[in-house]
Amino acid sequence: MAVAETTETSRGGMTVRSVRTFFLLTFALTWGLVAVLIAFPDQVEAAFGEMGYTNPAFILAVYAPGIVGVSMVWRHYGLSGLRSFFRRLTLWRMSKGWWLLLVVGMPAVFYAGAAIHGSIGEFPFSPWYAVLPALLPALLIGPIEELGWRGVALPLLQRRFAPLWAALVVGVVAAVWHTPAFLLSGTKQSAWAFGPFFLGVVAISVILTAMFNAARGSLLVAALFHFQMNGPAWPDAQPWDMYGFAVVAAAVVLVNRRTMFSRDCAATDVLMPGEEVRAEEVRRAERASAHPLP
Repeated sequence: MAVAETTETSRGGMTVRSVRTFFLLTFALTWGLVAVLIAFPDQVEAAFGEMGYTNPAFILAVYAPGIVGVSMVWRHYGLSGLRSFFRRLTLWRMSKGWWLLLVVGMPAVFYAGAAIHGSIGEFPFSPWYAVLPALLPALLIGPIEELGWRGVALPLLQRRFAPLWAALVVGVVAAVWHTPAFLLSGTKQSAWAFGPFFLGVVAISVILTAMFNAARGSLLVAALFHFQMNGPAWPDAQPWDMYGFAVVAAAVVLVNRRTMFSRDCAATDVLMPGEEVRAEEVRRAERASAHPLP
């Protein structure tokens, strides 16, 4: 259920206002690092290697939403709250229909887009098993973003807005946050058009929000969804895959219009469902023991 702003403030936990801090710190960290990468590309590549998922500076920039999100949870709820936050990775229950969309439906969009693009027969790895080492960075880099976008920003926004509007806010912000990637040579985005990408990221946010709420705010589902979006085995389908995601998003909203326009079934907990109040009580007790009254 949605949590009233007054209740949030009284218990001292994260509130809807915390989203603004999350966005500002995320942009500051990522865009600050990217500014260095753009200003000193030769020096950065000489020190850390070519731009991409093997470059530590680039990885840190990508990790920014996760780093900021986890840091804010730690600051507001302490170590006990942080443990509760990560327990959201154990949430996996949602309907078979949603799992089918995640496991089969989302890759199908890439292949449908590739069929239109004329690249459906392409496989970017030879021999085929060369894809296996590429799965690890796809799993450990991009999905870390979800500790911030869906770990913190989305549940907090859903305390005030219906899921569709919260999804659009997160989607637009995430799309703008990706903008510097279009200015860096060596990134996938540097070869793409920004308009379809922007549309696709917003559409993906809408699809994932419906799935996220169906799974009670699962960080596991969010991370797996992001992994699917970065799947190294999918053929190049730009920009048609982005248009496909927009069609799927419209269908998801139409079919789930009751829940997408109501906060009644929205996942609003930053910590494991039902544990936020208890975590704040523990945090207050820790502060009291560290600074006892005279």
